[in-house]
Amino acid sequence: MMNQKAKKLVLGMGNDILSDDGIGLMLVRDLANRINDQDVKFEISCCGGLEIMELIKGFKTVVFVDAIRTRNGSPGEVYYFRPSDFRETSHLSNLHDINFLTSIKLGTALDLDLPDDLHIIATEIIEDMEFSDELTPPLKEKYPEILEKVLDIVNGIILT
Repeated sequence: MMNQKAKKLVLGMGNDILSDDGIGLMLVRDLANRINDQDVKFEISCCGGLEIMELIKGFKTVVFVDAIRTRNGSPGEVYYFRPSDFRETSHLSNLHDINFLTSIKLGTALDLDLPDDLHIIATEIIEDMEFSDELTPPLKEKYPEILEKVLDIVNGIILT
């Protein structure tokens, strides 16, 4: 049996009741139904900051799937980046807690067995402040295309 350190985690971040903010959760739920690999665990979370360390410790590879709002982004655009070229996403930055990079640095300094291989996939969203359990119409329309792009990126990461 393989220990947890060798396993990979795909972690969806977001909030199901804040419209487009839930896209990371939706994507990971759908990815879990399309990827059949015993070495990959699929989880969702609405937390950030220090709580992220607890969720990811013990894994070798973690793929975060989250929402992002940029100044000139196009709704539905999918971004891929590593912590070294990090742009803060909706849940990997946190106004009430420490941000993602600080959390990772702290966890490493505390020798918490954090992953060496981190990946971030973020989808450009429109609305994350209005209560709704549905995506905005432009994202809902583009969702199948977004899912395929995210699936391709995740497969490229977990199959290596």
